[in-house]
This record gives sequence, C-alpha cells and structure tokens, in this order.
Amino acid sequence: MKQRLLLVIAAFLILILAACSSTEEETATPSKEAEPVTIQGTNGEVTLDAPAKKVVVLEWTYAEDLLAVGVQPAGMADIAEYGDYVNIEPQLDETVVDVGGRQEPNLEAIAALEPDLIIGVSFRHDAMIEQLETIAPTVIFNPYPEDESIDLYQEMETTFLEIAKAVGKTAEGEQVLTDLEAQYEEKAAEIEAANLKTKDVILTLAYSGAQAPEIRVFTPNSMASIILERIGLNNVHQPDQFEVFGSSTFNVEGLVKYEDANYLYTVPDTDNIYENQLKGNPVWENLAFVKEGRTYDLGADTWLYGGPLSAETLMNQITDVLVTD
Repeated sequence: MKQRLLLVIAAFLILILAACSSTEEETATPSKEAEPVTIQGTNGEVTLDAPAKKVVVLEWTYAEDLLAVGVQPAGMADIAEYGDYVNIEPQLDETVVDVGGRQEPNLEAIAALEPDLIIGVSFRHDAMIEQLETIAPTVIFNPYPEDESIDLYQEMETTFLEIAKAVGKTAEGEQVLTDLEAQYEEKAAEIEAANLKTKDVILTLAYSGAQAPEIRVFTPNSMASIILERIGLNNVHQPDQFEVFGSSTFNVEGLVKYEDANYLYTVPDTDNIYENQLKGNPVWENLAFVKEGRTYDLGADTWLYGGPLSAETLMNQITDVLVTD
C-alpha cells in the first residue's frame, strides 16, 4: 500500500513539472503580434495596423514592386495590356483579379476584394482618392517629381522601398536593390570588354503621332538613362529644358544631331513606325546609325518606366543587343 502511494505521488510530481516546463516555454517565446506600419506617399502618411496582406495596385510599376519582394497583388488594373509591355519574372498569378483600367478602375471590383491597402499613382488617381479611401487605406505615389531635387531613378527606389515596407518586406526590398547594383557592375564589365565603336547612345520609345511619327528620347534624369550610365554607356541627349517625364519628343528630323550615337529603341508591335512609316523615308534612311546598322531593337516588352525588375530587363536587353551584334 505504501509503495502504491509513493507511485501516485511520483506521477503527480511529474505532471506538475511538465506543466511548469510548458508554462516557462510559453513565457520564453511569446507570440509576436504584427506592428503598425506607416507608408509615406504624396497624400501624406498612411498607417496600417499591420503589414498589408491583400493589396490592390492601380499602376503596373507598383504591381512589379510587389512581385519583386515575393508578393502577388490581390487585384490589379489593366492586366491584359501589362503582359504586352512588361517583361519580368516572376509573373502575375492567375489568381490576380483585374479591377478595370488604370485610368478608370472599377471601384466595385476593388471593394469586392476587401483589400488592406490600395496603391495608386498621382496623375491618374488623385481625383478619386476619397472614393478609394472609403474602400481601404490608400497610398498615392508620384513617379514624376516636378523639380530636379530627385531624379526618376531615385524616386523609383524610394517608392519601391515604401511598398516593400507596406507588406512587411523591407529586408527583401533592400536585398533586391543590392543585387541590382551587383548586376550593373557585371553588365558594365561586359560592355567594357565588347570594345564598341562608340559608347554614346540615345534611348527612344516611338509611336504614331497626330501628323507624323513621334519619338521620345530619354533625358539624363530618367530612370532608363541612369541605367544606361550604370552599365557604362553615355546618353548624349541633353534637353534644352527640364523634362518632368524624363523624355523629349522629336520628329525624325530632330534625330540628325545624334546620328553618330548608337540608336536604342523600343516600339509597340501594334504601332511599329519603323516598319510602317519610316521605311523608305529619306531622312531616316540617311541617318548614320541607320546606314551603319547601329540601330538596336530592345523589344516591345522592355518597359522603360518600371521598378527594379524592369531595370534588370532593360540592362539585360541593352547588353544582349550591343554585345552580341
């Protein structure tokens, strides 16, 4: 009987010790609650109770920024056209919901997703911010600052890191930019080793204008031009005035002063002015870079206005066409 009592007491003590041990472990590793996050946009500071899980983006660049840190948007504007212009990895999941046009998004479609955050762009969505804010916290960014205090590449980086912070991916965002810098150095070495006839370039995006083909030539403050410089090329276009959107618009005659540079271009497949309007044009055909075969097609889906992933695509395409040709 005495031995049996001792066994009961021992078992009881074991249970007490196990309970104490469990309590100590719970105390030592408390569950971490999500902390509020504050994002700075052109509409001021936007504070979320926790990093956003479901985000609706109304501009392509901001979808790309999410993808760069491993986050798929819940909803996005103009998904169909995005695929025609933006060539990046990773791509959008099929689960991403189209919420209408970038200029006029479908508010009902956005509300149905019950997002934690909506991200818009100032030149499209300032006028509807009050409507968007009735659905979810909304942050607006301006990719085209109206003065020269910040270039468009710096703006891209700043906005990218704000979006990374909004979804709790600050460390991942910083790593993306670090990796990008390393890639610039690698591509610069390839360009240097290629012994090009000239490293002078202009970078253009062309389309049909009302009267004649119009050619955007990117200025030194543009994101695309700064990428050129990072990989060892020299953008020879110097505008007569500050261009807020990072490009000057020329007709074909305006290109004569740049004919000694390499001509880098992207043009929509559905509006190829080089095949449809300029083929056989005497001014175009007599430009030195045309006669000498120094025109380089970067592809219709090399997006010149995106984030870090488009920056990577651009530098890869430029290096590929210059080094392999």
